[in-house]
Amino acid sequence: MEALTKSVWQGLSEQDKQEWMQRIALQLPEGMQYEGLQTFERYGQRTQTGVFTQDEQRFVFVPGDQVTLGWEKWHHGMDKETTADLHETASSYGIEDVQSFLAGQMSPVREVNIGPMLVECETISLGWIEVTEEEAFAQEHDDFPKALAEFKESGLNEYELHLEFKLIQDQGEVRILWFNEGIELEDIVKEETAAGFSLLTEDEWEYIYGGGCRTLFPWGDSFDYTMRLRHLGKPESPVQSEQASADTETDGEHHHPYDLELPNFFGVQFAGDPYKYELTLGADGEVMPKGGDGGALICGGTGPLLSFLPAASVFFRDVNVDELDWEELMDALYYRRVIRVTDMKMD
Repeated sequence: MEALTKSVWQGLSEQDKQEWMQRIALQLPEGMQYEGLQTFERYGQRTQTGVFTQDEQRFVFVPGDQVTLGWEKWHHGMDKETTADLHETASSYGIEDVQSFLAGQMSPVREVNIGPMLVECETISLGWIEVTEEEAFAQEHDDFPKALAEFKESGLNEYELHLEFKLIQDQGEVRILWFNEGIELEDIVKEETAAGFSLLTEDEWEYIYGGGCRTLFPWGDSFDYTMRLRHLGKPESPVQSEQASADTETDGEHHHPYDLELPNFFGVQFAGDPYKYELTLGADGEVMPKGGDGGALICGGTGPLLSFLPAASVFFRDVNVDELDWEELMDALYYRRVIRVTDMKMD
């Protein structure tokens, strides 16, 4: 398994990497197949890795590593713009010791060994299931028919009846999401385990997001004010980030992807949205949501730095998550499937 650790993997020839991926492919769940090698580069890190698919869902191979995770102090330190922004915002909330405040929002520093794994590139909603119009009408919800008819004529991009259904405009089509009422986490874990998958731990999530970096963000200690962020629109700076400049065409209009939602150096995509959480599980089954705070900071009008600290920082923990009940949490909760290569018989 040494060849599947990050330092050794990076030095392997393309032929050797292909052979390892083909060996892994022999032990994958039914319907999952190896598509080939692809290179991903971002935030100064670069990985050539294997891509796998199952039912149009993409997975990538992530090599293992021994890393330090968690945060308690600056690695390089903030630049002047980030320093001024952070201290100004913190002072308005009566926060005097900024470093202690930040450390209190982060996971503790620890040394961990991360095993190699296949990681699903995109997340799956725990609380919402996409349905057809016919399936939605079959629910016989009193408000749905009128809401759907009005939505189609409204020009709105999205409509939600809280914990009931969502309507989303997607390139001229209306997508319908129905709230997955009554589902339990134990059911999801049991179902995915039976299918040959596991769910991420907090250690694995922080490693996949940051790649073992020791900085507050995967790109450094300073905030990038050129990023285009969901809910905040275009950055004030006329300089666009390199990622956001790669426009795509959508319905004849230029669409700039939100920077935090683009694939990272492993080819994995994150929500990049402080309103959303990604599920991770501890050894005892304890839920530790990552990548968001339910929108608490952004709703407080704290500006891009603190608003997106939960989504952008590698090590953020929502200290208030225990105050949410399960139904409130699953409304914004997403998860991704993994296959740990260390659980395979690779001899």
